[in-house]
Amino acid sequence: MFKTANEFSLYIEQMVREKKIPYIDAILEYCKENYLEPSDVSSFINSNLKDKIEGEFRDLNYLPQRAKLDI
Repeated sequence: MFKTANEFSLYIEQMVREKKIPYIDAILEYCKENYLEPSDVSSFINSNLKDKIEGEFRDLNYLPQRAKLDI
């Protein structure tokens, strides 16, 4: 188990890069491998990781799109 949310976030980001899977799938895979419920790791999901998951869900049209500024 991880001591901080940042350690968990770094581990999940490493899984995403290595396995080329979405963030939510990496979190669910971690839960499956460690016999945890997703609610058990919810406290380890920091704002950075949450933003990345939200972006994936918007890309999949699970959440409404937001206006984007072209800069």
